[in-house]
Amino acid sequence: MSKIVIVFHSGYGHTKKIAEAVAEGSGGALLAIDAEGNLPEGGWEQLAGADTIVMGSPTYMGGPSWQFKKFADTSSKAWFTMAWKNKIAAGFTNSATLNGDKFSSLMYMFTLSQQHGMVWVGMGMQGPNAKHHTRDDLNNLGGYSGLITTTPSDASPDEMVPGDLATARAFGQRIADVTARIGTALR
Repeated sequence: MSKIVIVFHSGYGHTKKIAEAVAEGSGGALLAIDAEGNLPEGGWEQLAGADTIVMGSPTYMGGPSWQFKKFADTSSKAWFTMAWKNKIAAGFTNSATLNGDKFSSLMYMFTLSQQHGMVWVGMGMQGPNAKHHTRDDLNNLGGYSGLITTTPSDASPDEMVPGDLATARAFGQRIADVTARIGTALR
């Protein structure tokens, strides 16, 4: 059985809700980065034992949170020994606006994964693009390189768009499927 770990920072609870939906779809374990940018005790060991590492962060000012960046910088210890080489990687982000430069956050995560020698998994689903589509359709925001979601700045995590949460669960399922198909072959 493969091990999927979802490592994420959430400033206001929205990214945590997306992480939970990805975990629900993938069967993965959640690993939260705290408000100081640190992992809990045993977190680095949990990542070392993972077949797949899914990264998540809110997008603030066109990039991931500083807490996520601290995690990324601290991963240089694993980078030095190429400890994550051939693990599967994926990423997700949430911000208040429909665009919000979310792509910059995903590319930050993608670049981090490539520096570690990981294999990146994108969405694997098309975004709907006809007039009859709604925000509750899967991948309504049209992310391809990773999961992007939107929550208005004055909305609570309980008010998140159901279609975004369904997309997160579907993305989690895709990650689980890819991990099952190629994860152990890469090790």
